[in-house]
Amino acid sequence: MGANPETAGYPDSDAAGSSLTERYRRIRARTRALCAPLSAEDCSAQSMTEASPVKWHLAHTTWFFETFVLEAHEPGFRPFDEAYRVLFNSYYNGIGEQHPRARRGLLTRPSLAEVLAYREQVDERVTTFLAGGAPPEVRALVELGLHHEQQHQELILMDVKHLLSTNPLDPAYAPIRAASSGPGTAPAMAWHPFPEGVREIGHSGGGFAFDNEAPRHRVFLEPFRLASRPVTCGEFQAFIADGGYRRPELWLDEGWATVRERGWEAPQYWRRNSSGGWELFTLTGRRPLDPAEPVCHLSYFEAEAYARWADARLPSESEWEVAQTEAGGTDGPFQEDGRLHPQAPARSGEGLSQMLGGLWEWTASAYLPYPGFEPAGGAVGEYNGKFMVSQMVLRGGSCATPADHIRPTYRNFFPPDARWPFTGLRLARTL
Repeated sequence: MGANPETAGYPDSDAAGSSLTERYRRIRARTRALCAPLSAEDCSAQSMTEASPVKWHLAHTTWFFETFVLEAHEPGFRPFDEAYRVLFNSYYNGIGEQHPRARRGLLTRPSLAEVLAYREQVDERVTTFLAGGAPPEVRALVELGLHHEQQHQELILMDVKHLLSTNPLDPAYAPIRAASSGPGTAPAMAWHPFPEGVREIGHSGGGFAFDNEAPRHRVFLEPFRLASRPVTCGEFQAFIADGGYRRPELWLDEGWATVRERGWEAPQYWRRNSSGGWELFTLTGRRPLDPAEPVCHLSYFEAEAYARWADARLPSESEWEVAQTEAGGTDGPFQEDGRLHPQAPARSGEGLSQMLGGLWEWTASAYLPYPGFEPAGGAVGEYNGKFMVSQMVLRGGSCATPADHIRPTYRNFFPPDARWPFTGLRLARTL
């Protein structure tokens, strides 16, 4: 059977249907497990327009499999509930209308129990369909759906953290593991040089990749240096103490306007305690700030201003990928580690620390198509391509990212004012 144009760019990483079925069950179960510490009330609330209720995430990821896999390929298909086609469509205009994003928290019906029943039924139908020997293009759609679900696993943790942070009781998501062993000292920042030259970036095929990671292409890089580790909370404290949030010369014009409009004085989730020190809200509760930890929950504007203050800059996404590919770097933490918070880099070892895992690192690159990029056809082609405007690229994954979901070529993207993702920065300098 020939390639389906709607799945082009999303290769199937599981050769056998049985292994894909096992992966499907594992990832879908992981999403449910992430919701286990939450009440039904937790799962229904929406704390801001950019975030979504957990219940909506549970339903939307199920909608994806029902719409793109079952509706198109299951013999005798019938929807679980026709109304869900609109309620849980995120942004696929090719599918039809969507419930307004800002009003997802008003969907008290269907109940959480009904959404879980929806997941259970669709899971049974998808696994039955896969067991019957789904063709390669359908397996590719399932694989895309699983990576889509892993993205929503991270979104669930981001959105729950923001939701709980707005509660004056400072509730913890769960006492999974201690987020830190206590204040420490970060290893000294070293600078790793990379010579000028022509390199290749982008996904080279083999294994799963999103369409925006391709095609692989050549870039020319001027000589540059990249910091051995991310910027820490202690280093960012020095920026704050030096009036960083009060000095317009450090900021892009739109960034400075955002700082003034929103009253930013520190990264998201930072707060002064009664003695004047800093503490921060984490998924394991509120605690004193550890100066050795990588600073997290920064907007692009804040990362760029800090880099300017530090007489440095943010790396381009090409520089970031070349550095990770050529110099490697220690990885983690990831979602599976259970800490759900960035950890201080190890004090020993050489190379680039935490290039994968820990936190997403802002780059200086706008989210634009690679040369020769062509989005997939059909509604599934709306997945990445139509967002290539007014967004900045982040690289590396975070402590909320599943380890088998990230790779060096992965291109995440957010608007420059976004602070609720697990985002930080690594400095670069031009040689």
